[in-house]
Amino acid sequence: MSKKLDGRTALITGASAGLGVDFADQLAARGADVILVARREEKLRQVADRLQSDHDINADTVTMDLARPEAGAELYAEVIDRDHQVDILINNAGFGIWGDFLDVSWSEHHTMLNLDVLTPVHLTRLFAEDMAERGWGRIMQVASIGAFQPSPHYGTYSAAKSFIRSWGEAIDFELRPHGVSCTVVNPGVTETEFFDSAGQTQRTWFQKLTIMDSQTVAKIGVKAMLKQRMSIVPGFMNAFNTWLNRWFPRRLSRWVAHLTMKDGG
Repeated sequence: MSKKLDGRTALITGASAGLGVDFADQLAARGADVILVARREEKLRQVADRLQSDHDINADTVTMDLARPEAGAELYAEVIDRDHQVDILINNAGFGIWGDFLDVSWSEHHTMLNLDVLTPVHLTRLFAEDMAERGWGRIMQVASIGAFQPSPHYGTYSAAKSFIRSWGEAIDFELRPHGVSCTVVNPGVTETEFFDSAGQTQRTWFQKLTIMDSQTVAKIGVKAMLKQRMSIVPGFMNAFNTWLNRWFPRRLSRWVAHLTMKDGG
């Protein structure tokens, strides 16, 4: 793989497992140094050691809970204090909650919204300003195909991702004159820890039919970001489903989401 990112540094959140690890792999293979951020220190260190060994790059780690309201400012300050210049930002950290709205506590909703919405916006605001001053930067926001329709049982999560999709596409337009682009990646069902952490232990027929491995999704996402695509839905079936959904009345769209995403058990 071409080392065209030699001399660049990428910050990846949620980098201890799943897509975060695979995004880091893709960027390190292209020569980028990486800053890995997540809560699990031991896993972060293991990933960092492997990336340095496999790709001969520098990998730094920051152990931090990004769901806290002050986390964005703290992470930015830590990165600056370590004398890093972030050229690529991947806002990957996030989680979903499966269940009826009234069955989920307010604290769980609040924590999820902090991590899935407020922290990505804050980090983007902080690092994009530095990128714009230097005249170069690439940003990825990880949304979801849930961003394209109201999704019962994942209502708050899909709405959060709808915000990320709309906002990410909008700021891409604003940042372009400064040499910075923002790509929104909208994965479908992906083989990660997502469903286990969300509390949905039984896969639905739709999830089993459309699931993709995280390495493929990460490869598609990184390529789209480096090509400065505004938005992408990885996988033909996912892309077709989101296109088809545009023609559904909203009432039908949410019913389809209910049928495809309700508990497989």
